[in-house]
Order: sequence, then structure tokens, then C-alpha cells
Amino acid sequence: MRQKIRTIKDPFLAFLKSEASGGVILLICAITAIILANSPLGEGYDHFLHRPLSLGYGTFSLEMGLVHWINDGLMAVFFFLVGLEIKREFLFGELKTPSAMVLPVFGALGGMLVPAILYSLVNWGSSTIGGWGIPMATDIAFALGIMTMAAGSAPLGLVVFLTALAIVDDLGAIIVIALFYSSQMEWVALAAGLAALAVPFLMGRFRVKWFPAYLLCGLLGWYFFLKAGIHPTIAGVVLGFSIPARENPKASMLHKWEERLEPWSSYLIMPVFALANAGVAVSLGALDFTSPLLWGIGAGLVLGKPLGIFGSVFLIHKITGISLPGGARPGELAAAGMLGGIGFTMSIFIASIAFTDSGLLNLAKFSILLSSTVSAVLGTVVFKLGKRCNAEKEDEKLVATHTLKNT
Repeated sequence: MRQKIRTIKDPFLAFLKSEASGGVILLICAITAIILANSPLGEGYDHFLHRPLSLGYGTFSLEMGLVHWINDGLMAVFFFLVGLEIKREFLFGELKTPSAMVLPVFGALGGMLVPAILYSLVNWGSSTIGGWGIPMATDIAFALGIMTMAAGSAPLGLVVFLTALAIVDDLGAIIVIALFYSSQMEWVALAAGLAALAVPFLMGRFRVKWFPAYLLCGLLGWYFFLKAGIHPTIAGVVLGFSIPARENPKASMLHKWEERLEPWSSYLIMPVFALANAGVAVSLGALDFTSPLLWGIGAGLVLGKPLGIFGSVFLIHKITGISLPGGARPGELAAAGMLGGIGFTMSIFIASIAFTDSGLLNLAKFSILLSSTVSAVLGTVVFKLGKRCNAEKEDEKLVATHTLKNT
């Protein structure tokens, strides 16, 4: 029994550890990118990121700027890992049973719908209405990193809840990107991509474990999705879903590749993405502080995320009687909701798809960075205040107990 629990728990704990520590590196890379973009090296930094790079041969040759290779290519590896994590959670983890799914699923839905609605209300009738998907995302690495530092002894159940919520949130973001942020379809290329990605599922049914075969199908699917007008990172997710899984990590191809890719994702892929995308040239005179884009993202991340997450979870708790995650207090749940407003890398990723105009994209990035910072500060303060109040209550209980004993 203990061995069975360990096989489920160990991959989750490894994932949690890498995500939380990776948040520190992400922050360093984001700050470095901002410094570069606002230094005398800013023009060279921008030119380097948009320098054309050609890969392939003949008909299968592709030429894109370096930043597009990072966003469309390198991020496909990250989304492959996301696909693996989602599949593991639904098969063996926190989303395995309907009862365990209820709070993370409703929390994620509230945390996606309310920010999107607030953004849409602020941007209604504006040309920036298409960015409604930006505040729906949560950067789990930053959120867990802040929770670890701020809460210290936060209930493990609350940490598990936030992680499961972020995985459902990632799934929602994937669906939004596939349905609403893909360009006009090329149906022949789409059919070819779907056919290429159907093969790994057949191989999984026959327990094929030779990974290069899966990789080849994934590359073909990625290429044809790109040609079809669907964001190619979706191919990475679908390929992740196809990898065979077993409950025993030693015998599971899914667990092995998840374990191998987690460090690369946390310490290379996401930091490189941050270096390439977080560099916003901040010129206060050039920023339009009256733009609904700026205020819509701010309203979605700072207000919409905590309202959506806390409101939906607390409502389900009151209606059904399901305990709050890990026995957390309402204040701790509210703080976790605030940390859900740290959109950072995932929000920037969606913004890079939603807007092609460099001015709008820079404004969106500025708003994302500012709103994510505000959300992190608010979440930290609420966690710290809650921790102090809890400590004072414990001291009062000890004093009362000691007094009763003496009398």
C-alpha cells in the first residue's frame, strides 16, 4: 500500500519542487530581459530576437524569427510536458476521482471565466477585445514559488489544490488557443497533422515504447499544424496525451519522460521564453494609460482571478459541504486565489498570439508584468497576515490553557 501511494506521490512532489524553484530563475530572466530592453543594448536585443532563422530542407524548410522559433517550437516541448502532466493527474493523481476533481475544476473555471468577462467588459467595442484570453492564465511556477516563500507552513492540501487547479487551467488555455487563437484553417494540412498525431495513440495501444517513433509523429504533427493555421504547440499537448502510462513509475513511459523533461522545462525552456518575451521597453510617455487593454488585463488578473477562484470554491464548499483544500482557512484560500493572478509567462504567451501589433503587444506585456507583480504582493501580504493572526490565536489558546491549569 505504501509503495502504491509513493508511486503516485513521488512524481507530484518532484514536479512541485522543480516548478517552485524554477520560479526564481524565471524571475531573474524576466528582470534581465527588462533591463536589456531598456538599456543601450535594447535595439540589438530586439534585432537578435527577430533575426530570421531557417531550418529544414526543400519543401520542409521553415524560416522564422528566433522569437517565433522559441514561442512556436521550444514551447511545444513545454506543452508536451503539460500534456504528460494532465494525463498523469487524470489517471493517477489529484484529478483521478470525481470528488477530488470538484474543487480544482470549479476553481479553475471560475478563475478563467471571471477574468475573461472583466476584460471583455472593459474592452467592449474596442479593437483590443480579442485579448480576452490573456488574463485567464496562471503561471504555476511563480504562484507555487511565492506560496512556498510567503506561507511557509501552508497546508499541503492547499498547495496540491493550487497545482491541480493550474493543470486544469492549462487545459483550458490549450482549448482556448486551439479554438480562438488559430488563424484561417488549411484543411488538407490539418488532416495531415491529425493523421500524424493519431499514429502515436495506435502505438500506445500496442505498447510501443520506442520514443523516436513518437517524436517523429509529433514533429510531423507540429509541422502540419503550423501550416494549417493551428498554433503548433497544440501538437505537443496531443502527443503528450498519447504517451503510454502505468501506475508504477519504473514501468511507465509517461513518468519517465515527465521526469526527464521537468528540469529542462523549469531551468531552460521557460527561462529562455522569459528572456525572449519579457523584455518590454518601458517608456512612460509612450504608454497609453487610458487604453482599455492595460486596465482590462489588470482587472482580469488582479480582481478576476481571486474573485473567480475563491468565489467558485467557497460557493461549492457552502453548497455541498466539501471541506476547503487541506482544511485551509478562507483567508488562505483567498491568498491562493490572488497568487492565481500571476499570469506572467502563460499570459505573455497568449498575448503574443493575440496581438501582432508591436505597440499593443508591448502594452499587454507591461500590464501583465505589473498585474502579476501586484497579485504576487497581495497574495504574499494576505498569507503573511493570516500566518501572524493564526500565531496570535495559538498563543492566546496556550495562555488560556495555562491559566485554567493554574486555577
